[in-house]
Parts: sequence; structure tokens; C-alpha cells
Amino acid sequence: MTSRPYVVLSVAASLDGYIDDATPERLLLSNDEDFDRVDSVRADVDAILVGASTIRADNPRLMVRSEERRAKRLADGRPETPVKVTVTASGDIDPEAKFFATGDIDKIVYTTAAAAPALSDRMGPAASVVELGDSVDPAGVLTDLAARGVERLMVEGGGTIHTMFLSAGLVDELHVVFAPFFVGDESAPRFVNPSGFPQDSKHRMALVETRAIGDCVLLRYIPRR
Repeated sequence: MTSRPYVVLSVAASLDGYIDDATPERLLLSNDEDFDRVDSVRADVDAILVGASTIRADNPRLMVRSEERRAKRLADGRPETPVKVTVTASGDIDPEAKFFATGDIDKIVYTTAAAAPALSDRMGPAASVVELGDSVDPAGVLTDLAARGVERLMVEGGGTIHTMFLSAGLVDELHVVFAPFFVGDESAPRFVNPSGFPQDSKHRMALVETRAIGDCVLLRYIPRR
């Protein structure tokens, strides 16, 4: 068993670093070819993590979409879709969200000791609720996931989650896809929030891949230790 999962952080952003706009509708930053690439990355991991704010805003299912990839996972003795993971400090999450509506796929909600009792009651059988003490610490999340056999974790957002994992130095691989347009709205969410990051100008990440994906571009980085 590994001490913690290998963490792949994946994000699509506008050229000015936004991951959404400020309208109620979801902003599509990527394209069909990149959605398929993300699906292939999902199919290769043991768990996928998003924050509760992403569930509230986007209501994602977080499934492996390709029937062929799901079949291969089953043939390999794995569930057809990775374990689905979310974190919430407040416990403000709806058990009727699509995230929780996917059959026998394991769902885990990490939360604080203060929020856990009420959240457990509200979730019922929809998900396992795990309390992590006074705060939801990403290192604690990874330790618990490792104990559950998770070796590869895909982190898909949003900005608060990206910031938590990157600022803690807990990302092993970073996939950034840039869309060919600007959002230009300071009230819209960004890729990361202000914080102290170990990946600063004196600790530059290693660029290991660049790839044009239609009108978007993928940059794949490995943080140097």
C-alpha cells in the first residue's frame, strides 16, 4: 500500500485563467476531443475528487463515459467508474445530486467533525461520510484514500480544491488545457485562489508534454521536488 495516492490535477481554463464565468449556465471551456481525453484519464485512476461547490454549481455525474473504457475496467477487475470523492467543510451538499445517483459506485464525502453528524444523517446510504477533525485537510483525505486502496487520484476542481492541493505540494502531475478565449470577469472563479505555492518562480515545474487538441492546447507539468 502506498503512503498516499499519486495525484493528477486536471483543469480547463480560459486564456486569462478563469474556469467558469459568472452566469448560471455552465461555461464549456473545452471541446469534444478534450472531453474524450479527460475520459481516458478518468478511466486510468482509482478515484475522482471534486469540491462540494463544483457539485452545487455543475451537478456533475463524474462517470467514465466511454462504454469501451468501462468494459475494460470491468475486465480488469475494477469498478466501471472510479470511486467518487468530494469534500465539504460546511456539510452543504445535496444527497439528490447526480454525483450520488450512480448505482453501486462508492461515494465518499470528507467533512469536519462539526458537520459530520448532521451530514451523515442527511446522506444516509448515498455516501460514506468521513470526518477529518476541525478542518478538511488534503493530506488527511489522501491518507484515508490510501488506506482504502486508492493508488491514483484525479482532482478535477474547483478553484478552492486546486488551491488546497497545489499549495500543500500534493500534486504529482498537472494537466492544464487552455481554451482560446477570455472571460474577463473578476467575479468569475479562477483556476486557483491567492495562496503560497511551492511551485513558484524559484521552483519551476517541468513541462513534459504539449499537445494541440482542436482549438485548445494541453500543457502537462510535473512539479519538481
